[in-house]
Amino acid sequence: MSYDIDAVRSRVPALEAGIAHFDGPGGTQTPQPVIDAISGALARPLSNRGSASPGERHADQLVTGARQALADLLGADPSGIVFGRSATQLTYDFARTLAKTWAPGDEVVVTRLDHDANIRPWVQAAAAAGATVRWADFDPATGELAPEQVSAVLSERTRLVAVTAASNLIGTRPDLAEISRRVHTAGALLYADGVHHTAHAFVDVEALGADFYVCSPYKFLGPHLGVLAARPELLETLLPDKLAPSSNAVPVRFELGTLPYELLAGARAAVDFLAELGGPCPGTRRERLAHAFAALEEHENVLRLRLEEGLAGLGPVTLHSRAEHRTPTLLLTLDGRDTADAYRHLAERGVAAPSGSFYAQEASRRLGLGDTGGLRAGLAPYTCAEDVDRLLEGLAGFLR
Repeated sequence: MSYDIDAVRSRVPALEAGIAHFDGPGGTQTPQPVIDAISGALARPLSNRGSASPGERHADQLVTGARQALADLLGADPSGIVFGRSATQLTYDFARTLAKTWAPGDEVVVTRLDHDANIRPWVQAAAAAGATVRWADFDPATGELAPEQVSAVLSERTRLVAVTAASNLIGTRPDLAEISRRVHTAGALLYADGVHHTAHAFVDVEALGADFYVCSPYKFLGPHLGVLAARPELLETLLPDKLAPSSNAVPVRFELGTLPYELLAGARAAVDFLAELGGPCPGTRRERLAHAFAALEEHENVLRLRLEEGLAGLGPVTLHSRAEHRTPTLLLTLDGRDTADAYRHLAERGVAAPSGSFYAQEASRRLGLGDTGGLRAGLAPYTCAEDVDRLLEGLAGFLR
């Protein structure tokens, strides 16, 4: 399977600065085609959506094109694609909307593994509705969140389960399909945080069993934006707070205010860029994405093993990313050393590998790392073997 890393890197202008980027889990660098799509959208006539003027038609084309592109990426119906400012904002919006259907005695499940953006909105919405919050734990020794750990906190009063498709802190990829089966058997809905997952795996929302799946294009080479996928018929049952004159059609009823058309153009271009990662491939965009993600996963797995083997030879390094199925995102601590100091040491040498708990506060605490967390090294489509070697050399120098 073809993966031309040099060709990928040549189209990401930020890499010309010479930095080895391991900060992709917090936001990836932007390919030139995405930049061009954003500027191109702004360079043409543009106004509110409609059909009368060129600007109206252009805006409408940008929205419908982006919905189809994200539907192709996620295996969803374009009529169920909702855009927002961020995944966090969308989750808050849907938490408030769903909470209207809850009553005292109802239960909502969140997990210790999740980013706080898939915890706090549900905790706060439950409190407002008088519902009870139940916590699903994960095993800090293995990093695993097993379906049984979710089942243990389900009941006939469970209304919603919020769970990550992949941990942004340690990379764990729970068995979401089996978790969703158990959640649905209990009569509840599943809200999946796919922000970290979407950057590293070929997503099929239907196969995962997620009723709601949220992601952020800026984690997979696109602009800052939030995207939620759900079945249109499920969205039809929900009534969000909205302006009286605004459309009540799905999915528009969930999109508050005018959409950022230029960012939608960038999101579509990011999906098209991802579809090219595996080299020439015939077929639909969805088929090309499947081929591309197979090549990307193979590329990232090779580099992850190279990094893990190198870290094993450094001595006083503890790797907290241990789940059997995980993304190429490694959280590590350095015995007796502050990872914030290591972060600064690496930054001075042109290696971006930040330190912290990265809003996964509950997971960091469960790992025994408090709110400090550790050093996070995440691979991205443009990561090369030289980048990995520079990170290892930088850490070796810091430990000396």
